[in-house]
Amino acid sequence: MDSEEREVAGVTVRIDRLLCVGFETCIEVAPDLFELDDEGIAVFCADTNGTPHEDVLGSCKSCPVDALEVHDTSGRKLVP
Repeated sequence: MDSEEREVAGVTVRIDRLLCVGFETCIEVAPDLFELDDEGIAVFCADTNGTPHEDVLGSCKSCPVDALEVHDTSGRKLVP
């Protein structure tokens, strides 16, 4: 699977597994949202329901390779 998508804090977050290189900046900002899998690629944590909206946006904005996208409910891209 090249991507993973989940609705979190009122937005849709998409992880592009082909772009992710495991810098872990997203984890530093939102450790309850992302973790690295066995390949060193970002994946969603099992329970992301408590992640604040600001942390979702901040963690995705922190990705240096733009492997994380955020879209609002109308489909408009918020990040990157």
